Amino acid sequence: MIIADLKTIEGRVYPARRRTQNLVGGASPIQATNFAMGYVTLEPRGGQVPWHNQEQEEIYFIVDGNGEMCLGEERRAISAGQATYIPGGVFHQLTNTGDVPMHMIYCYGPAGDVAHWRQELAGTLPKAGIDVPPLPPGACPQFTEKPKER
Repeated sequence: MIIADLKTIEGRVYPARRRTQNLVGGASPIQATNFAMGYVTLEPRGGQVPWHNQEQEEIYFIVDGNGEMCLGEERRAISAGQATYIPGGVFHQLTNTGDVPMHMIYCYGPAGDVAHWRQELAGTLPKAGIDVPPLPPGACPQFTEKPKER
């Protein structure tokens, strides 16, 4: 039996102020072919999964906190206990709008890497409204800054 334990998975911190811990796929000891899954912590007031798309369909489940979910041309408030379905190929963004960390679980399938992780770390994430479709009107700005060299 293989067990992935959040207490022992360091995860990765991204420039858009979030920490992602892979539960299935990525650096996790659990690998699957049909899906990937992870636990994400978004920092207060702006921590984000920036505007991107991917081939896989996906679900975001909000464990706790409050935020703004953008999906295609839609923008809505989202909070603990809610899940949203993200069809493959549709641009989406999640931003923590609250004063405390927001936690969410993602699950997408089929398994595989998603380009926005690498793009964000390299500072090459396509910019909303310039390289890719714009965010919905009134949406929190997309985070696209390249990480500072240490």
